[in-house]
Amino acid sequence: MSSDPRPSSDFSAALKTLHRGGVVALPTDTLYALSAVATDPDAVRRVYAIKGREDGKPLPLFVADASMAGRVGFMSELATALANRFWPGALTLVVRRQTAFASEALAGGDTVALRAPAHNEVLEVLRALEAPITGTSANRSGGSDPDTADEVRRQLGDEVDLIVDGGRCAGGVSSTIVDCTGDEVRILRQGAIAESEIRAAITPTKR
Repeated sequence: MSSDPRPSSDFSAALKTLHRGGVVALPTDTLYALSAVATDPDAVRRVYAIKGREDGKPLPLFVADASMAGRVGFMSELATALANRFWPGALTLVVRRQTAFASEALAGGDTVALRAPAHNEVLEVLRALEAPITGTSANRSGGSDPDTADEVRRQLGDEVDLIVDGGRCAGGVSSTIVDCTGDEVRILRQGAIAESEIRAAITPTKR
């Protein structure tokens, strides 16, 4: 959970901005995130442009919970076990996308990277939207990790419609990314959660 919650009005403004197709920078439990509604193609394309990210590279998405995740991607037994153990938290799960879900953020791929951040206000925004939002770090591609609003402003300036200043992010480290598309999990990026914790959480589900 957020250790330094901001006034709810800040997140109300973020919700309104997202509703109208804007791009916002939100504090999370790990780093600041550059967010747009994932099903809004124009807004997602702006995220790519602001970040300077190659079009062929997919963006991770934030979801409110495992229920929303299941509407976006196929939550296998392994993915569900990890979500139950670590969400909300600093774990991103790569799963097969549901055929009914489409987003520019997937860059044409058939997988999607999902995370429920441990930040109450961000989760409230997601529940109000009833849709996932992009959860890529709010920096230029290859830039310093954005753990403060000032760092977001330094890198992105006024290209973002709204920056919600939630102070320094408590984690300050990227999420761990785990591929759950096969029979065994694969660690794609070591981050805030150690591989040993991941493997301990799924041991009972392995056949």
